[in-house]
Amino acid sequence: MVRPWHSLPQAYDLNRPAAPARDTIRLMRPFRRHSLLVPALLCALAALTARPTAAIGDTDGPEGLSAEVARLVEKASAMTQRYEEGRRKAGVQRARAKRLERLLARERRNIAVLHGDLGRIARAQYRSGGGLPHTAQLLLAESPEEVMRGQRAVWQADLAVNNAVTKSRRAEARLATDEAKAAKAWQTLGRRNAKLAEMKRGIEQQLEAAQSTLQGQANASVAAGACRGAVRLDQPKTGFTAAWVAPLKTYELSAGFGSGGKHWANRHTGQDFAVGIGTPVRSVGKGRVVRVSCGGPFGVEVVVRHRGGYYTQYAHLATVAVDQGERVATGQWVGQSGMSGNSTGPHLHFEVRLTPYHGSGVDPVRWLAERGVRLN
Repeated sequence: MVRPWHSLPQAYDLNRPAAPARDTIRLMRPFRRHSLLVPALLCALAALTARPTAAIGDTDGPEGLSAEVARLVEKASAMTQRYEEGRRKAGVQRARAKRLERLLARERRNIAVLHGDLGRIARAQYRSGGGLPHTAQLLLAESPEEVMRGQRAVWQADLAVNNAVTKSRRAEARLATDEAKAAKAWQTLGRRNAKLAEMKRGIEQQLEAAQSTLQGQANASVAAGACRGAVRLDQPKTGFTAAWVAPLKTYELSAGFGSGGKHWANRHTGQDFAVGIGTPVRSVGKGRVVRVSCGGPFGVEVVVRHRGGYYTQYAHLATVAVDQGERVATGQWVGQSGMSGNSTGPHLHFEVRLTPYHGSGVDPVRWLAERGVRLN
């Protein structure tokens, strides 16, 4: 199962010559001719031919496959956002249910106190003669004032009892209502989480199959040292007002400029963005494509020249969406991310250079920040 973009492991560029590709040779044993084998072989061939198309939908040709992956990436991204939003709502709902449970416990304690009050009032009435008939109280009274005091005491006692009974009944009614609300909240929480999880799994399974096929085509291009040509994707109308943008819509930063380690021959020459295979990659600014390459340690790559003499590189792609010499606008898709070339995982390797060539890089994060683009 494909993990969300933010949980992808850190991937690295190996800026050394790529090892020769190894061709897997499947040996097939000779088989005896037999008339019954012909239908079986034809059926098997038909099944193998139809299987990739059934797995990833209507994706005839490179453009269809790339468009399918781009669509699934966007769908998975939107589903992930919905899933995270559902998790946040679930957290709010869980806190609300816990508050209801605390309220229920408090109301149960209040009912217990009310029942205790009723008992005390009843016992006080009994000790003070509250149980005597009203006629007997009048006959035994020594003065009208005593009769009135007794009457007021009886009224107050009756009022206290009635109030206590009313409060108890109201509290019990609230208790029953709140118990029903708490149960409904937990049921809604469970149904929502289960539905979101199921939808997310389904999209990720489709995306995984399409990504695998797309990356296989990219690896074949790198091994041959020749690109398949620009894949023209239906790009959304963004209408960027800023002159510069980040190379990806959503991402997580991984290896940074100048970092060292066993994964590079020297120092890391760019900024890595951890994203899934097939994620649309944008040109950070307007310019002209000066290089489209599908061989070497960077795999499938695009280099764009911008005003001021700076160049940006987009490497380890799965596909390219532009041709060499083409002018591109700010935010225009130049390809789709992948893990072609010397890469240990799906990501975009992004460089800013003083020349079109490797070895003239500057810090991409600082360079973009100077142009109003702050990476997070």
